Amino acid sequence: MAILKISKKHHKRFNNPFPSPPTTIPNVQGSLFINSKALSSQDQTFSIGKDFHLSWSIINGGHLSISHLSQKNRPVWSTISGKAFVSAAVVDTEIEESRGSFLVKDKDVHLICNHQTIDEIRMINQYEVSVADFPFTEEMKFPTLLITGRLFNMSKKNKRFQKYGVEGNIQFESKGPFVYARYWVLFDQKNKHEVGFQVKIEKLNFGSSDKVSPEGSGVYKGFKKRMSSRKKRLGWFWYLSRPRGFVLVSSVEDESGEMEISKPKEFNRIWLSYASDENERFYGFGEQFSHMNFKGKRVPILVQEQGIGRGDQPITCAANLVSYRAGGDWSTTYAPSPFYMTSKMRSLYLEGYDYTIFDLTKLDRVQIQIYGNSVEGRILHGNTPCELIERFTETIGRLPELPEWIISGAVVGMQGGTNSVRRIWEELRTYDVPVSAFWLQDWVGQRETMIGSQLWWNWEVDEQRYWGWKELIKDLSAQNIKVMTYCNPCLAPVEEKDNKKRNLFEEAKQLDILVKDGNGNPYMVPNTAFDVAMLDLTHPKTETWFKQILLEMVDDGVRGWMADFGEGLPVDAVLYSGEDPISAHNRYPELWAKINREIVEEWKSSKSLKNSNKDRDDGLVFFLRAGFKDSPKWGMLFWEGDQMVSWQANDGIKSSVVGLLSSGISGYAFNHSDIGGYCTVNLPIVKYRRSQELLLRWMELNSFTTVFRTHEGNKPSCNSQFYSNNQTLSHFARTAKIYTAWKFYRIQLVKEAARKGLPVCRHLFLHYPDDEHVHKLSYQQFLVGSEFLVVPVLDKGKKKVKAYFPLGETSGWIHIWTGNVFSKQGSESWIEAPIGYPCVFVKVGSIIGETFLNNLKNFGIL
Repeated sequence: MAILKISKKHHKRFNNPFPSPPTTIPNVQGSLFINSKALSSQDQTFSIGKDFHLSWSIINGGHLSISHLSQKNRPVWSTISGKAFVSAAVVDTEIEESRGSFLVKDKDVHLICNHQTIDEIRMINQYEVSVADFPFTEEMKFPTLLITGRLFNMSKKNKRFQKYGVEGNIQFESKGPFVYARYWVLFDQKNKHEVGFQVKIEKLNFGSSDKVSPEGSGVYKGFKKRMSSRKKRLGWFWYLSRPRGFVLVSSVEDESGEMEISKPKEFNRIWLSYASDENERFYGFGEQFSHMNFKGKRVPILVQEQGIGRGDQPITCAANLVSYRAGGDWSTTYAPSPFYMTSKMRSLYLEGYDYTIFDLTKLDRVQIQIYGNSVEGRILHGNTPCELIERFTETIGRLPELPEWIISGAVVGMQGGTNSVRRIWEELRTYDVPVSAFWLQDWVGQRETMIGSQLWWNWEVDEQRYWGWKELIKDLSAQNIKVMTYCNPCLAPVEEKDNKKRNLFEEAKQLDILVKDGNGNPYMVPNTAFDVAMLDLTHPKTETWFKQILLEMVDDGVRGWMADFGEGLPVDAVLYSGEDPISAHNRYPELWAKINREIVEEWKSSKSLKNSNKDRDDGLVFFLRAGFKDSPKWGMLFWEGDQMVSWQANDGIKSSVVGLLSSGISGYAFNHSDIGGYCTVNLPIVKYRRSQELLLRWMELNSFTTVFRTHEGNKPSCNSQFYSNNQTLSHFARTAKIYTAWKFYRIQLVKEAARKGLPVCRHLFLHYPDDEHVHKLSYQQFLVGSEFLVVPVLDKGKKKVKAYFPLGETSGWIHIWTGNVFSKQGSESWIEAPIGYPCVFVKVGSIIGETFLNNLKNFGIL
């Protein structure tokens, strides 16, 4: 039995501003042994369904490879010759939690079975299922392929895991027990372009190294001589720093305890290891903000707060100092996904919700560490990046078409109440700004806290702040302007709020639909400046109750909302479903998206019955920040969370471009950021305040994303706003018109995304995968669909940008402001880009490009 320790750091003050990285087990390597009595000494080929085959080669110790029958010589997945491709271990784990941030640490390693045998490779037809020792399902396409064998331990003396900080010696005891376990790997065809895989490992078997028979221990006759020589040199048992003798699951800060434990019965770690090319680039992994290519990195897949700064200084240091690890790092994200595709057109994703690390630090391999005792996933076949996205999203689900109103003009994010909205509305009309909606996040009322103005998390309108609420909505609707609001899956106690009609926290508590702690009480989760309870989305009563709350909002005339949060489920929570809270943590954002989507679909159905032809474009829409692999199935629109109001790379305007493009590769076809960023800091020695220049450049950037939405930030008075002065208002009008000028193309792209899963905004890799220079790009430039090339200004004081024109494009590119044509493939040019003239190109001869230019002329911009 392994130890799980959960440490709460919510109230820890004056922390290390430069925290060390988590202790993790380095790349696990072992040998592959072949049962020569059971396997042929010749290379073999086995069918997987009708469209794939697996090749077994005995060269250099043996390896496997899977190919699609249309391209037999191009493997989509292969193992490393002579190396184990499945390993397992029993490892102690510590999880540190602090206000939505989570850190997983590997502690003592009790044992590792890092060596592997292959006993049998067997094709199974549907008539043979009853005799195969594996749980088959009716959906499987036969023949399937079953690989069986054993995992076992064997190691050198006194090896240390120091590279990544794992503490303790790996010691060797010659008289200790030999440990092995039987494993099964099943490959089955899921559809024409996907192979599924499952790995299951039985419970551990312990035996004495000097008594275990070869047949009983997985030491096969075919390599008995080879094993015997290793046994004499190394011994059989890999024993890693004796267990400390306690099992601890702590929900209280600094709590500890001990109890005796017996030998472990099952593994809690699995590694999958397979081959990669040295120059292979890896893209995807959900919404990532710092990197596009992940070769050489270890990518953790865990939903959490993205952090404040994420490595940008000095803000990361300051955030870490005042709140434990609040700064985050390059890998922290609201919406990761256990999915990738590569420059070699290989792609793989995992099913399930276990915490996972993709280790890409070795040039010749991929190693996936799964924090569980089984693993399931799929291997994809495709010839282009767009094909791979299409096939991935065909399985996991795609975002639906957005209502046209949300992509027709500016979504004006502001606060202040009815009087403020009507005043700003009048100003916007004066400047002829095309407006789609007012997004009023403070509709529930505000309170002042230590981090700024924050909302009352009690989802009803504050009629003191927004007097005449229904009339305001009606007046805006008469001008085809919608009203959007805000909610999240948390509820705060509101005893101190004077004008409340309902106390939703108390209602949910009485209904017993809140997430519980270990004592059966509502789990009060520290969040920024106050504690909140979370809805238990696994409870059947939650859905009905919460839907009714939001439908009351919709009945008032609201047509959209930000569905915030979803990333903070505590890993020691107790849920109605009884499921493992660590896995449920990654699942919770999908449940949150699902309940919102069901509200949209149910309202749409009821409305269509009443008004079959009226108000076709009156659909509802919500937008999310937290997500996981299947979120595109349940979401509608995403936004990138709380970027800093800065020019920096890891958490400023540059990171918003990287997040936009990486999420698009991962199935999040519709995404956008807050114009100007969100997170403002106004401390005596650390100041991050939104400058006017940053705001104007962010407007230009977002005029080429799916949705064009402003945000005042967490400290509005410290930030330049679109309504600050004549220049900001004029620029806002100009960029909103630029955004509106390509609405016709945006509608096409939204429809294409709903059909194929392709993102609106695209990294150049999607269309030019053979161009080596393209793989070096991250935030520098991007495509809108296939027809626009956008090169944003992302640095303070810059008025020129370097544009790259990719190889493989037969058309030239027209600069929209000067009409200059750039036809040389693989070339770079410096382009003037003063404020108001973002660097954008359209393809020569493109009807879409010509229409866009004509629309700009009609708006008086060009």
